[in-house]
Amino acid sequence: MTRSLTVLGATGSIGASTLDLVRRNRGAWRVEALTAHCSAAELAALAIEFDAKLAVVGDEGCLPELRAALGNSGIEAAGGAKALAEAAARPVDMTVAAIVGCAGLAPVMAAVERGGTIALANKEALVSAGEVLMQAVARHGATLLPTDSEHNAIFQCLAGNRLSDVVRITLTASGGPLRTWSAERLHAATPAEAIAHPNWSMGAKISVDSATMMNKGLEYIEAYHLFPVGLEKLAIVVHPQSVIHSMVEFRDRSTLAQLGPSDMRVPIASCLAWPQRMETQLPALDLAAIGQLTFEAPNEALFPATRLAREAIAAGGAAPAILNAANEVAVAAFLAGQIRFTRIAALVEETLARSNDAPPPTSLDEVLAVDQSARRQAMSLLENSALV
Repeated sequence: MTRSLTVLGATGSIGASTLDLVRRNRGAWRVEALTAHCSAAELAALAIEFDAKLAVVGDEGCLPELRAALGNSGIEAAGGAKALAEAAARPVDMTVAAIVGCAGLAPVMAAVERGGTIALANKEALVSAGEVLMQAVARHGATLLPTDSEHNAIFQCLAGNRLSDVVRITLTASGGPLRTWSAERLHAATPAEAIAHPNWSMGAKISVDSATMMNKGLEYIEAYHLFPVGLEKLAIVVHPQSVIHSMVEFRDRSTLAQLGPSDMRVPIASCLAWPQRMETQLPALDLAAIGQLTFEAPNEALFPATRLAREAIAAGGAAPAILNAANEVAVAAFLAGQIRFTRIAALVEETLARSNDAPPPTSLDEVLAVDQSARRQAMSLLENSALV
């Protein structure tokens, strides 16, 4: 049976992996809409290849280029934030939500309000707007399928089990490229060193998040909303080989773990085929060749991001959105050479402390207002801090 699909963020890494799977299973999918921020020529080529009905650029200034690239293909073209939300609201069997940043919030909400099935890869939707989003999911009867490797692993481990039987959910973290470094070396870490992830091929921002462990802090917040077992039942363990993607322990002391290669096509395929399975044509996992799997506790003295995330969950309200916004400002400043690596988490903590009176957001517009306010606060702190 052919199923319909919309990919929000088609030219990013998640979008590319999704379309690679669709390309290998062309008879199973009919592509409705593809979107990108700009990348007009690439988006047009994908829309033509997959015979999409609609192509949308978030940056309306890129619309003329998109229309020119589509030529006489007959594919509809649109641009701007409203067009992104309208694309997300189109009735399809599955929407892959992979737009990066807060630009993805409104399209995700549009798909949720349609009551659709969403393969969610946009972190901000749950980190910044978790309470607002999950309330909308319940209200509209939408289905969220987690696409992050860690949350998808948990989702698979929970299949057929009850949340009331869960004792602990453990997110695994690679620890990133700097996990064995001393405080002195971390202080002098360069952007090139921080983005050199040993296991995953990712963009610069998420690679730095992996190096600071903030990616695991953000995933901690996402897990809190996706799997409501309580903060005290969520844990993190460093697993440098990135073979076990997460684990769930049950009250009978059975622990189920999901293992797989470090390739995002595995969790994406799990979502695309849900509740069944599909071929990915990836190499089989060879545990004998890997040799050993090791684990260690997170070092929050050197990498305090997971502590900050835990405290943000406990504080609730606007705190997670503030943490996310401040981190984006801090990581951008580090990549631009404005601050040291060790200042990233410090800037986030300072922003949280200065913004602790922000009221809890109750709508998407309020979430975005919190986000913008936190960014201004972080930028103000940044301007008043030296490269020390």
